[in-house]
Amino acid sequence: MEYIYAALLLHKAGKDITEETVAAVLQAAGVDVDDSRAKALVAALDGVDIEEAMATAAVAAAPAAAAPVAAAEEAPAEEAAEEEEEEAEESGMAGLGALFG
Repeated sequence: MEYIYAALLLHKAGKDITEETVAAVLQAAGVDVDDSRAKALVAALDGVDIEEAMATAAVAAAPAAAAPVAAAEEAPAEEAAEEEEEEAEESGMAGLGALFG
């Protein structure tokens, strides 16, 4: 994931996305660079319009993000309160389990 972040950072800064620049960003962030992964990323991004890809991803994510919101609005308030209590109890149990390894 950090390789993609490095490429997005370079794109946002208006820099060329090359193996060397990706490696430099990752090294600056304290990440051990795998040259083959950097090379594969650069090869995969060859000919890709990053702005268009981000716009397409944002459009595709918007309906998916709206679906859970619409479903939650339809649920009665009583059911939501019961679910919150159950989630709170479960998260409390998970926290206690972490104490004992």
